[in-house]
Amino acid sequence: MSTGAGASISKIPELRKRILFTIFILAIYRLGAHVPTPGIDTAALAAFFDRASGTIFGIFNMFSGGALKRFSVFALGIMPYISASIIMQLLTVVVPALEKLSKEGDLGRRKITQYTRYGTIVLCIVQGLFIATGLESMKGPAGEPVVLNPGIYFKFLTIITLTTGTTFIMWLGEQITERGIGNGISLIIYAGIAAGIPSGFSNSLSLMKSGQITAFAALFILAVMIAVIAFIIFMERAQRRIPVQYAKRVIGRKLYGGQSAHLPLKINSAGVIPPIFASSIIIFPATIAQYIDHPFFNALKEVMQSGSMVYMMVYVGLIVFFTYFYTAVTFNPVDVAENLKRHGGFIPGIRPGKSTSDYIDRVLTKITLAGALYIAAVCVLPEIMISKFKVPFYFGGTSLLILIGVALDTVSQIESYLITRHYDGFMKNARLRGRRG
Repeated sequence: MSTGAGASISKIPELRKRILFTIFILAIYRLGAHVPTPGIDTAALAAFFDRASGTIFGIFNMFSGGALKRFSVFALGIMPYISASIIMQLLTVVVPALEKLSKEGDLGRRKITQYTRYGTIVLCIVQGLFIATGLESMKGPAGEPVVLNPGIYFKFLTIITLTTGTTFIMWLGEQITERGIGNGISLIIYAGIAAGIPSGFSNSLSLMKSGQITAFAALFILAVMIAVIAFIIFMERAQRRIPVQYAKRVIGRKLYGGQSAHLPLKINSAGVIPPIFASSIIIFPATIAQYIDHPFFNALKEVMQSGSMVYMMVYVGLIVFFTYFYTAVTFNPVDVAENLKRHGGFIPGIRPGKSTSDYIDRVLTKITLAGALYIAAVCVLPEIMISKFKVPFYFGGTSLLILIGVALDTVSQIESYLITRHYDGFMKNARLRGRRG
């Protein structure tokens, strides 16, 4: 953000209050991530997570900002709400009643949001029960139990604590959306992931001081990081613009329409959902194999080891599949074509109706492939850097996509707010005089 934009923010009290409120809520969230859940040996649990860094527990721990490793009251993070939102989106496509409800405007969206909250509570209870049961069977490095007093009381207390923690996080996100700046849920995920950045830089500096990383290698890694970030920013803003022409209409004695516009189709319309799904599915067998001593699972663990060729090929295939799947779920070319036809719009050279929807579908299919390959390249990059170039930290993947995407969205909202306020101020201070006869 430029110096002029920073000066403009300081001159607008309401925007300044919103930004400070957002920072305050995020500070509360990070403080709660360090409040431990009662009845847990945190040292033994941390040692367990050090061994489980390549499993599905590592993914959940990353999104919770390390709260799961510490098993704080925010251990589940916001992931139950994200999962409930995705499930509700999928159900909206296949359940006619929910599809009808989603088209009823603001009232329907609020009803779906309410159902999503109920689903979040249910997922928290189920996940809390499984986590409590799993913790009772875990052992530390010296064989000490992770749970100090296992039993029904511990399970009940854990379920209540984790459910309350996630519900409170959900409320914090809604407060940011309503009274702060940016999307609250996205910023909470952003804060959780960004919390691990300082430790990564610290580890890199210590390795440079010890001589394990040369200065040339550090400069090369830094150049690659800057190039990857610039590439992600370019691709996240990239879009295919389909020209749209609006027909002229006569209403009364006036002529309306005849304007030219465009239909923007994002290259990456699926966002970060495909790598999240793909990571969860591909890591799930490794998680199961770690706790089952069987020849089949041992062979599966060797084949699907992180950084292997089979692992990366399956990972890329899953990302491409889920990119197409989620794009098809969230974007309906038939509805877009009907809306254009209803408002008198058409694509030059394409007949309205089915021909328009088929054309949009063909264009979307082509650019979705480019978006899927872009996501796959960013997600496979860390595996290549770690296995081939011995980079001592994880850079890229879903976490980097989320960080840059949320940052771009938040900055765009601040810029839109500044433009709106400047426009309002211009209209307020202007002296407009009507014509005299």
